[in-house]
Amino acid sequence: MTPTAAAETDGSTGPTQDGSRLDRWRARAVALGESRVPHVSWWLLLLAGVGLLVAGVVPVGPAWLGGAGSVAVATSYVWALAARTGGRPGVFGALTALVGVVVLLVDDDRASTGAAVMTCALSAVLPVMMTVPAKRFREAARECAVAVAIASVGAFATVGFEPALTVVRFQYATLGLALAGAFLLVYRLGAGLHGLGRRGLIATVGGGVVLLVFVGYAELLREYGPGDVVTTLLDGVRWSRENLGAFPRPLETVLGVPALAWGCHMRARRRQGWWVCAFGAAGTVSIANALVDPSVALLESGLSVGYGLLIGLVIGYVVIRVDLALAGSRGRRARRDEQASAVRPEPRRTAALL
Repeated sequence: MTPTAAAETDGSTGPTQDGSRLDRWRARAVALGESRVPHVSWWLLLLAGVGLLVAGVVPVGPAWLGGAGSVAVATSYVWALAARTGGRPGVFGALTALVGVVVLLVDDDRASTGAAVMTCALSAVLPVMMTVPAKRFREAARECAVAVAIASVGAFATVGFEPALTVVRFQYATLGLALAGAFLLVYRLGAGLHGLGRRGLIATVGGGVVLLVFVGYAELLREYGPGDVVTTLLDGVRWSRENLGAFPRPLETVLGVPALAWGCHMRARRRQGWWVCAFGAAGTVSIANALVDPSVALLESGLSVGYGLLIGLVIGYVVIRVDLALAGSRGRRARRDEQASAVRPEPRRTAALL
């Protein structure tokens, strides 16, 4: 009697049965991925994390609620980013949850600070990846609002870990990590450097110059103090904080929101729009680390983010109109025709980009 026949006779598991069992498991995994269970589970995890963060801010209940909320939000964000970029959301989400729980149990400043830095950077990259192309400016404004909302939740998750690091060092660390992560992903989404094109190259170089000017000027200001012109600007900042309640966050206003608006608008037409969107991480990271500075009240931080969004959208509108004018789309009818021809497809917001 052959081994296969013996296996069939005594009821043991043979090679064919092992293969069919593996196929059944794979079919179940595919069916689970296509069902609504992962989406519902993700929303439940995110809402639970937001609820715990709110309880920690109020505060209500035990002191560990804020940290637990940060772990839940960080896990849901890693899950979403892995799913959006074609990774393994279940594996990376579970690993994030495990690391987060260990950080809470260890209760060490270095561990909590590292978790806060990574959560902040993650909360800056995910909003950029969650955007979709926008044919019209109002759709681009919607994408900017979605990105700001995601980064704002990440801001609460960041401070929930209670980082022990100076504000300036924290801002520089998260800015560098967020931009590096965004550009690494955009390198694949934008078809590499050869997919930049002339317009994408100009936009990327321009965004880099704006970023360097902001960072360099801030360092010079801290090193040598304000001059006459800077003193006038600081007077304007004080007036805005006293009369309007806050001053717009510079990186969000001048670079982040305009780059996201223009990039989403460009992505509906050209793939290199992803390279412009990458600079949106400079604005979202500014939002994600907005609550790290204990000298700024929660209301003022919220107002500064809101003002930055509104003014940034105005700047983005001007940039988009200039771009359309240079492309030859002048006049209302020409713009309508141009919008109708903007049909570059991308997956929906909840689908994988890669």
